[in-house]
Amino acid sequence: MERPEDAPHAFQAAWNRHDMRALGALFHPDATFVNRFGHYVRGVEAIVEMHTPIHAGIYRDSTLENERIDTTAIGTDAAVVHFWSRLTVGEAHPAGPHAVDTLILAVLTRRAGEWRIQALENVTLTNPRTGEVVLRDERRA
Repeated sequence: MERPEDAPHAFQAAWNRHDMRALGALFHPDATFVNRFGHYVRGVEAIVEMHTPIHAGIYRDSTLENERIDTTAIGTDAAVVHFWSRLTVGEAHPAGPHAVDTLILAVLTRRAGEWRIQALENVTLTNPRTGEVVLRDERRA
């Protein structure tokens, strides 16, 4: 990634290739990751380890479509990026084909001239009264 704004597309590209090495390369070695179920891990090895079995299993035919919302610089070597993410799963998922929308917050930092993700948190969009998954309007952010 040459700049923080590249994170949503880079994450999408690695996911859609189901390439966990490429996904791991987007993160600093000591990065943290919180998935959409609230599972917290620290370290790029743990991030890859968390994603490898699901990409071999229930998400093996999944795709992501990410859309950057905004980027906020925090000095010259740090930025916060928010982006929408739509996960579309296929027949490999026990619930069958369906889509889930999430909102991702990623903190990127530049070390030795390279931008990588330092922390990422993924939140599923749900109705707070019912817990029902909500798909956002595709044209409104």
